[in-house]
Amino acid sequence: MAGTSLSPAEALLSKRVQEMVLNGEEPPHLYICRKGDEAKEVPSHLTPIPVINFGLISSSELSIKQEDELQKLKSALHSWGCFQAIGHGISTTLLDNIRQVGKQFFEQPMEAKKKFSKGVQKVQGYGADVPPEEGTPLNWSDRLLLFVYPEHTKNPNIWPQSFRKVLEEYSVNIKKLTEEISKAMAKSLNLEENSFLNQFGEESTLKVRFNYYSRCQRPDLVLGLRPHADGTGYTIILQDEVEGLQTLKDEQWFTIPTISDALLVLMGDQMEIMSNGIFKSPVHRVVTNSETDRLSVAMFYSPDPNKEIGPEERLINEETPRLFRNIKNYGATHFGYYQRGMSAIHVAKV
Repeated sequence: MAGTSLSPAEALLSKRVQEMVLNGEEPPHLYICRKGDEAKEVPSHLTPIPVINFGLISSSELSIKQEDELQKLKSALHSWGCFQAIGHGISTTLLDNIRQVGKQFFEQPMEAKKKFSKGVQKVQGYGADVPPEEGTPLNWSDRLLLFVYPEHTKNPNIWPQSFRKVLEEYSVNIKKLTEEISKAMAKSLNLEENSFLNQFGEESTLKVRFNYYSRCQRPDLVLGLRPHADGTGYTIILQDEVEGLQTLKDEQWFTIPTISDALLVLMGDQMEIMSNGIFKSPVHRVVTNSETDRLSVAMFYSPDPNKEIGPEERLINEETPRLFRNIKNYGATHFGYYQRGMSAIHVAKV
């Protein structure tokens, strides 16, 4: 029936990128987005993303090393908007296990994965991103997105039994880590340590997305993830050994190094708002390659959408005036702009 016909983007997104690769297909035109006039790419060995040792920050004993690490954290988030966290307390075994179950899921036959499929316009489940507005290119990737916290947002029917136990354990550890990161960021700004946690609220949200970036015959034409800044509070990313994530700084695309036991912590727009612009929400993207598939596991941590957030009052004075107004449910606003390939943070500016 004409009333139920799919748009060209919806039709493409009802197919998996993995299927196209296995069939030897070249990227359809709606995926093509790269042009020859892009900003320069900087290789990972020349990308000085700060490494922050949470073993030092979380120590109960105050020390010069702890204070130095907090100042290093503040500097990293002001300059880069991200950092590599080590000493975070999550075991190498658990990090390896969550990578392994993610890869095993995507390596299954298509029929097995389709049990967890979502509708083209749905968010939770296995598939592709929701179709963007016409004219916005598609991402060369497949993903499995699941709501983790609050508990009532979970849909157990689309949690694969094969890795439910591992994901539950990893989620508990990440939830604990968000508390440590939020407290550390507050302390780095000389705020009361629960300042940001109070803004996130008791009903703060945590979502996990397993991203599978298939190799591509023409990596010069497509992007695994188009350029954007996250609408989260912040995002915690576990990478595998394959590079691909890049962040934009000084009009250059810096390739983020892969460190096996590190977690990349990336600020979202809501953290930039709460810090009154001190912490930056960086634009980032994912490039593909022609040789190897790539997996990452992203945990999106955001304030309760029903709770108003805004700049911490202690960060506002005559020298540093308020840059942002208070706002509620910023994530929904951000999503609308993302679907058009646009930034959203201007809507919160004073």
